[in-house]
Amino acid sequence: MSAAGRVVLAIHGGAGGPPAEPDAQAEAERALAAALGAGWVVLGGGGAALDAVEVAVASMEASGCFNAGRGAVLNRDGGVSLDAAIVDGATRAAGAVAAVERLAGAIAAARLVMDRTPHVLVAGPGAESLALAAGLPAAPAGYFRRAPAAATGTVGAVARDAAGRLAAATSTGGITGKLPGRVGDSAVIGAGTWADDRCAISATGWGEYFIRTAFAHDIAVGVGRLGLSLGEAARQALDGVVALGGHGGCIAVGAAGEVVLPFSTAVMYRGVIDGDGPPRVAVFPESKTT
Repeated sequence: MSAAGRVVLAIHGGAGGPPAEPDAQAEAERALAAALGAGWVVLGGGGAALDAVEVAVASMEASGCFNAGRGAVLNRDGGVSLDAAIVDGATRAAGAVAAVERLAGAIAAARLVMDRTPHVLVAGPGAESLALAAGLPAAPAGYFRRAPAAATGTVGAVARDAAGRLAAATSTGGITGKLPGRVGDSAVIGAGTWADDRCAISATGWGEYFIRTAFAHDIAVGVGRLGLSLGEAARQALDGVVALGGHGGCIAVGAAGEVVLPFSTAVMYRGVIDGDGPPRVAVFPESKTT
């Protein structure tokens, strides 16, 4: 590699309990591979990390295999609401949407907030109106389907491009049976999503605990101020979540392109692609992706 370092994309499709249906697990693994391929079209062609993470997350949203976009789980009232965020580590620009119900996916709306407004987080009907006015697709009748048991988690992506820029994106349908209007960590910059010039992070798990520990920013502080390795910082931050009673995991990429994928749950759907071979997808702890 040049001084720009390793070009890499890592993704996750949620952390949780063991998969119940082999067919659904296989479908989710195919969706992960497809998302890695879509993101790599951007990165492998010299494109920006920011664009790659958006494309990868949008692919997972559209697949219906995960708790994001088409596969979002149901609220207590039987409806669906989506949260998402995207962060450009090179500029610290960020955009997020929360509690949106009429959109087919949320990550494009988060990018819209970042690119076309002075805001970081826009929620509810205001976010929907902004997105629909800009031409983003509404969810047609019957679009949403509850995520299969194999992959009931949030989706996310982190990347490092050929110019050394880092980016992160996360999208979710939240927690099954949540109160309408509830917002989890995915849309909260510094909790479920973060990127700067040292690391990029996307988290998955019980969002309230990731908010309470400022999880993603805690990793960034560990790397930037405390001098920890990315792996050490991520593990310590996850230990903080577990200590409060939460669970989950994350994907993170560092300034040199190193990737870590820790989780405290039985499984975490995840994948990595770096151009040195085919996409690598894993589910169980003993599986290897790097």
